[in-house]
Amino acid sequence: MSEFWAQRRVVVTGGAGFLGAQVTAKLRLLGCKHVFVPRSRDYDLRRLSDIQRMLDTARPDVIIHLAAVVGGIGGNMANPGKYFYDNIIMGVQLMEQSRLAGVQKFVAIGTICSYPKFTPVPFKEEDLWNGYPEETNAPYGLAKKMLIVQAQAYRQQYGFNAINLLPVNLYGPRDNFDPDTSHVIPALIKKCVDAVRAGAPEIVCWGDGSATREFIYVEDAAEGIVRGAEHYDGADPVNIGSGMEISIKDLAHMIAAFTGFAGRITWDTTKPNGQPRRCLDTTKAEKLFGFKAATPFEEGLRRTIGWYQEMLSAS
Repeated sequence: MSEFWAQRRVVVTGGAGFLGAQVTAKLRLLGCKHVFVPRSRDYDLRRLSDIQRMLDTARPDVIIHLAAVVGGIGGNMANPGKYFYDNIIMGVQLMEQSRLAGVQKFVAIGTICSYPKFTPVPFKEEDLWNGYPEETNAPYGLAKKMLIVQAQAYRQQYGFNAINLLPVNLYGPRDNFDPDTSHVIPALIKKCVDAVRAGAPEIVCWGDGSATREFIYVEDAAEGIVRGAEHYDGADPVNIGSGMEISIKDLAHMIAAFTGFAGRITWDTTKPNGQPRRCLDTTKAEKLFGFKAATPFEEGLRRTIGWYQEMLSAS
């Protein structure tokens, strides 16, 4: 239980989503009695009037802004304009209206895609502005990155307490397994499980497998966000990650082994790899608000695969 959360009204945008559901669950466990989740069917957060109506209804002390329009490499390449506009218009208007409404704290959830394409590994928060993001997801990454600028400008001019947390790639049960918009872990799990069920001899993966990624289990990411929201009040963005790094090729072979797929893994090198490497320096989160990811990667991966297999069996 937390006295901080027990005394506050909280809005979690995107609170019914993959990460948001975990964040709202943690808030309630900590004793937060007033958690408001604006559903998109009731509040289109791209519309100024809907934002104002949501704020009038919920009267929040704290906003945790998780809502985003997001996808993997394929989704980003197919929707660069939509991903840019929807994300920037939601965030910019929501932060401004929150300031005008007297919200005490605004927690903007950014993205690892905001980092420059060739950021030295491990990514340190100070390197955010040392280059342009990887091209396939730059519009999305830059749209979210502008909330860092807005938050720092509002803190400087208005004394508005807005913070930015930057989670690395998420995974876990209830992830998005739609092949058109999913990220790499659910995409590979689906390919392998579907191939096992169909008796297919081969799966085809994008790129050459050399790119590396860091992943954080969704429950761990939620824990980091809730801790940061409660304990951190600084101007600088903070990474939320696990500190691990794995190549996509090794990841594909690990998922194949865990799902029982024994066929060929073929790499389609006409498709992009995305950012060459991703791995975060997570020391600030541990130092500033005591967060360290707890779930070992193989354990989290087995849980995710198990959930997907059970979902298929039940359908």
